[in-house]
Amino acid sequence: MKFKVSSSAFYSRLIAASKVLSSKNSMPILDCFLLDVKDGYVTITASDSEKYFITSVPTIEQSENASFCLPAKTIIDSIKELAEQPLTISYNPEDHKMEGTHNNGTFSVMAQDAAPYPTPKTVSEEGAVLRLPAEVLLNGITRCLFATANDEIRLVMNGIYFDVQPEQIVFASTDGRKLVRNINRTVKSGITAGFIIPKKVAAILRSVLTKDDEDVEIQFDADKACIRNSDITMHFRLIEGRYPNYNAVIPENNPYTATVDRQALASALKRVSVFCSKSSGLVKLELNNNALRLTGKDTDYATSAEEFLVCDYNNTPISIGFSCQFLIEITSILEDENVTIEVADPSRPGVIHPAEQNSDDEIIMLVMPMRVED
Repeated sequence: MKFKVSSSAFYSRLIAASKVLSSKNSMPILDCFLLDVKDGYVTITASDSEKYFITSVPTIEQSENASFCLPAKTIIDSIKELAEQPLTISYNPEDHKMEGTHNNGTFSVMAQDAAPYPTPKTVSEEGAVLRLPAEVLLNGITRCLFATANDEIRLVMNGIYFDVQPEQIVFASTDGRKLVRNINRTVKSGITAGFIIPKKVAAILRSVLTKDDEDVEIQFDADKACIRNSDITMHFRLIEGRYPNYNAVIPENNPYTATVDRQALASALKRVSVFCSKSSGLVKLELNNNALRLTGKDTDYATSAEEFLVCDYNNTPISIGFSCQFLIEITSILEDENVTIEVADPSRPGVIHPAEQNSDDEIIMLVMPMRVED
């Protein structure tokens, strides 16, 4: 059996699929890609036994159909330095030898039989189907991913919650110290459902999807889901359990509100972060008479820094502390020119959101305050 593909297209698909692979597998064959050559396409499958990533690349030429497994690292390393050119791969099912031929030489790899490679469990017929633009899914994942947890007890917080409502979809995530809620009112699914996708799945989707992609279809039931578009298919297990009531912790009337240039705030936070305490990462925000003062210090090393920014604030002077890293992440994820910071006393979370909310794509981020020692 022999087939020919574009080396760059083949490599890009292998890289995308490799994001699912685990460094430690219970089954040695999961260190391999499954290649299924049929009907003018090479379908590539990668798995860690819980997640399956399936993608394909068209063949330039193909002699016959075949299925076999190739060591993932070996095949990626063997072609990653190739310039764009036709790559011919031949496979002998009798001795499982694979040989690659390109303009400058050849290489050979021992393949494995495809039969032992596991297959994904599909979503049950009773499952629901959700269709949404790739841009909406990508935005929801990008905004929420940083707020997911690594909690061995509360597993539901280790992912992004999709709260599907007939006239909108809500993406939410929290680790107990920060929270994101993104409401998109352009998705009219007509269904009511909720499910939690693992953070690793979300990270993979963020890396392989683009805003220019077409619509994405999500099939899901009580414990499994399948996400697909024209380029990829991904099967995975959902996180089971009841997600916390994210709306209940969002304060509605924080009395102290300031609006500030997002990029200026992000730059100032990055400069101050160098001097914040290595253990706490605390930065103090002081609001007073259209001015925002940022202060970071590390008493262990006798270092400190402060920055002053112009902002829109005409209320009682107030100071409050937050994690500098959390604020940096929030200001880097938000895309608007100005952001609004709403705070209250140190016992209530601060709220950060775009100064001008999009009614069809509303986003707010919460950060729990930290104790400030004078």
